[in-house]
Amino acid sequence: MAALVRHNASVPAPNVADLNIEARGGAGEIERLYMALDRVDECRNPRTARLLAAGRRKMAQKLMEEAGEVALGAARHRTRAVIRESADLVYQLVVLWRECGIAPNEVWAEMRHRADALGIAEKLPKPGVSAAFIPGSDEGVAR
Repeated sequence: MAALVRHNASVPAPNVADLNIEARGGAGEIERLYMALDRVDECRNPRTARLLAAGRRKMAQKLMEEAGEVALGAARHRTRAVIRESADLVYQLVVLWRECGIAPNEVWAEMRHRADALGIAEKLPKPGVSAAFIPGSDEGVAR
């Protein structure tokens, strides 16, 4: 992602080891948001209350809109826009997880599974792709 956004070679991409994600929130912020959704108050959180009342279809629509805005910001090399829109995207994603009854730890478990199988929590190969591409796979079929 950094290659899409950082078009100025004099601005180095951050070293992932230096990010200290937990100290800056990371998954903890997602957990905190998820838990806070149970305490949404129409007076204090009117936008979230309306979104929760609007239903799954509206939530999915808002998620797609935010994903498009992140991509557009990246294509235009607007780092701050990508950061702001990414926060909006994560917010919409967590709201949709809650609506679907999915807890963040279920997503983290899937990511761990992928990292264990592939060395990185990337998108899984399409069905029918040879398991030879999946380290540790002895089944002959991609998972």
